[in-house]
Amino acid sequence: MITSSDLYHVLTAVVPLYVAMILAYGSVKWWKIFTPDQCSGINRFVALFAVPLLSFHFISTNNPYTMNTRFIAADTLQKLMVLVGLAFWSRLSPRGSLEWSITLFSLSTLPNTLVMGIPLLKGMYGDFSGSLMVQIVVLQCIIWYTLMLFLFEFRGARLLIAEQFPDTAGSIISFRVDSDVLSLDGKEPLQTEAEVGEDGKLHVTVRKSASSHSEIFSRRSHNGMNSGVSLTPRPSNLANAEIYSLQSSRNPTPRGSSFNHTDFYSMVNGNNGASPRGSNFAGYDEESGRVNGNAGYPVPANAGIFSPVGGKRAGGGGGGGGKDLHMFVWSSSASPVSEGGIHVFRGGEYGNDLGGVPHTKEYDDFGRNEFSFGNQPGPNGVEREASVLSKLGSSSTAELHPKASPHGETKPSSMPPASVMTRLILIMVWRKLIRNPNTYSSLIGLTWSLVSFKWNVAMPAIVAKSIAILSDAGLGMAMFSLGLFMALQPKIIACGNSVATFAMAVRFLIGPAVYGSASLAVGLHGTLLHVAIVQAALPQGIVPFVFAKEYNVHPDILSTGVIFGMLIALPITLVYYIVLGL
Repeated sequence: MITSSDLYHVLTAVVPLYVAMILAYGSVKWWKIFTPDQCSGINRFVALFAVPLLSFHFISTNNPYTMNTRFIAADTLQKLMVLVGLAFWSRLSPRGSLEWSITLFSLSTLPNTLVMGIPLLKGMYGDFSGSLMVQIVVLQCIIWYTLMLFLFEFRGARLLIAEQFPDTAGSIISFRVDSDVLSLDGKEPLQTEAEVGEDGKLHVTVRKSASSHSEIFSRRSHNGMNSGVSLTPRPSNLANAEIYSLQSSRNPTPRGSSFNHTDFYSMVNGNNGASPRGSNFAGYDEESGRVNGNAGYPVPANAGIFSPVGGKRAGGGGGGGGKDLHMFVWSSSASPVSEGGIHVFRGGEYGNDLGGVPHTKEYDDFGRNEFSFGNQPGPNGVEREASVLSKLGSSSTAELHPKASPHGETKPSSMPPASVMTRLILIMVWRKLIRNPNTYSSLIGLTWSLVSFKWNVAMPAIVAKSIAILSDAGLGMAMFSLGLFMALQPKIIACGNSVATFAMAVRFLIGPAVYGSASLAVGLHGTLLHVAIVQAALPQGIVPFVFAKEYNVHPDILSTGVIFGMLIALPITLVYYIVLGL
């Protein structure tokens, strides 16, 4: 039976955390003590030093040889059950998608164990429960967060390949990623270059956008803000073809848009320079002065993205092979279509200078449906295909469904072999992990605990105290940072009331229910079962939200899970604590 004294001990352990969070919130929202830049500096300090050292302290002082295998088995079984269920749902349900599977896995299985769980469970069930929470933290940092990174990078790789190799992805047998490419999260403007090997297969190189090469043309416009456009050459594996990238000086799009390698390879090397199938390349007709679609394809309204600068007509209609080809590949700024790019491809001063096609499209039209994967209505009501840039700027709710043909048939999207994809993703995950201080704190802490508890080796006092100074402040600083984050958000419930209700139900009802089922399946009973269920009802973890924001996969939902979850977590966990103690 839970007594008032027990409740007081729980509140004593948890209320100070909320005091730190409220002070941080008030210092920004009410008292205007910190500016957003100062908040960013505090959050960076917490991410780089306070939380990693706090994690190291808990892990290094926990005896790994006394870990509760049943409790760990229950935690692992719960996550596997959710993963399998989401895998079937994403495959069998028309509403299923990789993005939602990642988000639901985060909501249901990854609570805020380090910052909130350890002090709360210690106050409820004693020090032994704190040791159990440390075991969960170790598994989260080493296994489950790594799995999350794997899923996010897999999504990024699918988007990159589907965009740049829509028809030839199955022919890719190798990827080489330049060392300066750190992630496929869509924040870096990336470009791919494909070479056809002797076996007819594609060997792809992924590198940063060509804007880092020498600049051969630049122009500045002054309409309130400097918005520069640079024209830079890019290496091409096509004979007599010169590929340029137009790069805006504003914030880059997730990736530089690219071209269909099969179209151009077959166009250059095919019969009389014509592609065996309709190509999406827009050629230039010198006689009419217009951009023409190759092989009878009509030119879309935004065909100015392929702007010729000279040479003969490319492709189609009896043009000889080996003509000089010039193509612009556009990567731009703040939104998938930026102001700088509009000036270039809309015509007027910039479009005419570059030989582009004048556009009658107004600025407002560029802003509409810019996050759509589907077809968009054209000027006459006819659907036109969403531009590559729209795909790059996809929102967190984008789903990777194959595109339907005009006859209602679903066109299957081919992907490279599983071994090729796995190698690419492992490379990117490794590059992310080695730059994450939490990776080092977890591995070094676990290694030290294995050594120290095996041979009773004590950490030198000078090292222990140096770590303790920051790790002791880590818990309070983490809650303070969370309060700053809450104060900087325009809304506590960023994803809407209905979605927030669904997310909270997954976080506080479905997650504990699945964890309870897994615990019973492995034989947990009594206090251990209570600890398992209560820790599953903790608020949303912060690290999954950081990943969601970085990869732009439902960050509003995870933000609501962190902020609103923290506000309602204390009464909810107290209800679980009281009900389970009856």
